[in-house]
Amino acid sequence: MSLVTRWRARFNRAMLGTVFTLAWPTMLEQVMHTAVQYIDTAMVGSLGTTATAAVGSTATVNWLVGSTVSAFGVGFLAYISQAYGAGERERAKKAVAQSVLMVLVIGLLTTALTLALSSRVPVWMQVDPAIRGLASRYFFILYLPMLPRAASMIFGTVLRAVGDTKTPMKNGIAVNLINVTLNFLLIYEPRRVSLLGLSLPVWGAGLGVVGAAVASAVSFLVGGLVMTITIYRHPEISPRGRSLKPDPGVLKPCLRVAFPNMLQRFGASLGYVAFAAMINSLGAVSTAAHTVANTVESAFYIPGYGMMTAAATLTGNAIGARDRKRLGDLAVVILTLEVGMMIFSGALLFAFAPRMVGIFSRDEAVIRLGSTVLRMVACSEPFYGVSIVIEGMLQGAGKTVVPFVFNISGMWGVRILGTFLCTQILGLGLAAAWGCMIAHNLLLFVLYVIYYRSGRWNPLNHTLATA
Repeated sequence: MSLVTRWRARFNRAMLGTVFTLAWPTMLEQVMHTAVQYIDTAMVGSLGTTATAAVGSTATVNWLVGSTVSAFGVGFLAYISQAYGAGERERAKKAVAQSVLMVLVIGLLTTALTLALSSRVPVWMQVDPAIRGLASRYFFILYLPMLPRAASMIFGTVLRAVGDTKTPMKNGIAVNLINVTLNFLLIYEPRRVSLLGLSLPVWGAGLGVVGAAVASAVSFLVGGLVMTITIYRHPEISPRGRSLKPDPGVLKPCLRVAFPNMLQRFGASLGYVAFAAMINSLGAVSTAAHTVANTVESAFYIPGYGMMTAAATLTGNAIGARDRKRLGDLAVVILTLEVGMMIFSGALLFAFAPRMVGIFSRDEAVIRLGSTVLRMVACSEPFYGVSIVIEGMLQGAGKTVVPFVFNISGMWGVRILGTFLCTQILGLGLAAAWGCMIAHNLLLFVLYVIYYRSGRWNPLNHTLATA
């Protein structure tokens, strides 16, 4: 039987609708988040370099805290999706109640920690002393609503675990719109705005960077409250009336999945800091080209992360239902879709790289260098897409130790070490650094495919072997 014939036999067309139903809300949510991030940056940027630096100086710490909190959601995703797939609604509800406990513990702990360290973070990040006070105030206000932020992240993952990706999408869009609207009102001084030939007065609080922080904090507060209300009103998994006392039978397997994922995100974020620092040492043109290329490239990963969400949820459901055929069909369908979409997005990135870089910079040297590295990475998009999907399937199966080992080994053993040798020892430039990044992505592709093909990640294989 030929490879094409075997593929046709396994390609379950009926599953296409299910995959897209789960994936497209996540994709749209990411599109909106990326667009609002651009708008947010531009709004603060209009205040000047000082404002931009005060807001951006702690961005890496923000990503670190957010990714650490969201890692706990991955543990609940695996547990709840498998319970839901098995039709064990009571077990799923018990896990949702434990997720409420986790939100309270993690939310309050991170609130206390970040607020206590708000004056020290800008110092540790080596922020210019002239703007440390402003950066500290921004950071403090941003983390006042950490409890609702934790609720939004963890409850959003819980809803995705039971196949509801639309509610987190709608909540994310609402949060972003509130943020932009409040930015418009709180950042700027009172002014007049031209609209359809009319000059209209617009109220403004004139709070500057503090206004941007307040806008974000209010939007986080609203988003967390909405997600909490949604969870408690959910017709199938509401934790209403459930005990919030720690249940080791639920928490242990969830934390066993969450902890390696948290370490993976923590180690990766440190790697990104080290990578960016070495890029910065190459000079202004390389730094600008790297920043712009990263911004452009991020939009082309959106299909991949949408499919990753679908892969995690459907894998957990299939394992919970002990359905080997559905699990096999899912892999064929979702990998085929992912590779197809990433080939298409990679081709667009390759063809339009100069125009996309030109949106963010008019410097010819930046456009040339940024276009070069984008075209390099465009060729690796399909391989990275496969890695994303397989990692999503492993999350649904509750296997996060192997992704931790793969990602941290690749990040520090290939990307960071390789970039250090190329840029700091051999004197090579940005293209060599991005070559190391691509080598990291290709290594992940090889490792994930080998591990997936081995079948060791699939608990249904172990069940069959011991039956």
